[in-house]
Amino acid sequence: MVTDVIIIGGGAAGLCAAVHLKQKNPNISIRVMEAMPRVGKKLLVTGNGRCNITNKDNSLSNFHGENIGFARFALEKYGVDTTYEFFENIGVPFVFEENKGYPASLQASSVVDALRFSAENLGVIIHTEAKVTNIQIQRGKYKVSTNTMSFLAENVVIACGLLSGGDRLGSDGSMLELLKKAGFKAIKTSPAIVQLKTETDIVKQLKGIKVDATVSLFVGNRACRKEFGEVLFCDYGLSGPPVMQVSREVSRTKEQALISLDLMPDTDFSILLNSLIKRRSNLGYRALEEFLTGMLNKRLGQVIVKSIGLKLNEKAENLTDKNLEEIAKLIKDFRFKVIGTTGYTNSQVTAGGLDTTQFNEKTMEAKSNKGLYAIGEILDIDGDCGGFNLMWAWASAICAAESILRGYKK
Repeated sequence: MVTDVIIIGGGAAGLCAAVHLKQKNPNISIRVMEAMPRVGKKLLVTGNGRCNITNKDNSLSNFHGENIGFARFALEKYGVDTTYEFFENIGVPFVFEENKGYPASLQASSVVDALRFSAENLGVIIHTEAKVTNIQIQRGKYKVSTNTMSFLAENVVIACGLLSGGDRLGSDGSMLELLKKAGFKAIKTSPAIVQLKTETDIVKQLKGIKVDATVSLFVGNRACRKEFGEVLFCDYGLSGPPVMQVSREVSRTKEQALISLDLMPDTDFSILLNSLIKRRSNLGYRALEEFLTGMLNKRLGQVIVKSIGLKLNEKAENLTDKNLEEIAKLIKDFRFKVIGTTGYTNSQVTAGGLDTTQFNEKTMEAKSNKGLYAIGEILDIDGDCGGFNLMWAWASAICAAESILRGYKK
């Protein structure tokens, strides 16, 4: 018996495609092949368990790839309004924090449950612990094989993601390698939306401290990107949304990268310096270990003072104008040499993937193989923090599903 559609990967994109297909045409037969013991495992950890499901801003500036224009059609035609309608129909209304959309439950698990319940209710057959090992063309059909079973299909949708999350989330990149052996071209992959490793002499002293700061990334001598938000100091380096936002460029360059933190971005340098001069006058009786207390996190203030070569037990009244200028410079431009990322296992997204020039942007179908589709992260499209990767998952999934529906003749 030939299945109408086999979807490889029971994650966000794969489940969305399966549900949308069955909602629109209950007669279409669908099997989902999932390598893990349960579907949606990666989706469960998105948004720190809250699942930032979409974003009202679908502009291409939030997405990346060698051929970023490929994403325009799907994002514009099947954007946030389509996503909202799809999820409301399966029992997941949205709430918004500015542009960021979340399930009203603020639980990623409810999104996974809704997709799974809907798929099962609609008659989608889900095979778990079914890692696909081969795809062949046999008598005009696709033969999809795992280590224990094989099925023939009219259409195959590749929705298995790439390397982010590692083996614990079933992300080993094996399907990309399989497709490369079959002749498909791929853009080099790298971790994105990931923590950064830095030289550790300073960050170890600040481990656990969170500060709101403007994060600027420099690669070589070029200013590459700037983001604002909460930065977390870790024993290995830096984390937090703005750090992870700029991490894509670090992963994809061989040049030296540098992170600069502006710890008081709303205060101009000259105003800050005058404030420090006044502080010396008013608080000269303090030891330097307390000079910046009240202005900055206490431990952070102490590290800044030590970083310019001063002793913490000295009196603030002894600070020279040059000392104050050096302190102000560090507050506005606290620099860290980047030595790498924490890798695919800790990344939320994989940059790179299948070269999109091999696919039709209005259908997600391979130009060389009728009935073979790729959606979501396995394509060379990735988004910033803020729900953009899931927006691409839903949009590309529905785009492919609509193409399959148009070609369904039964």
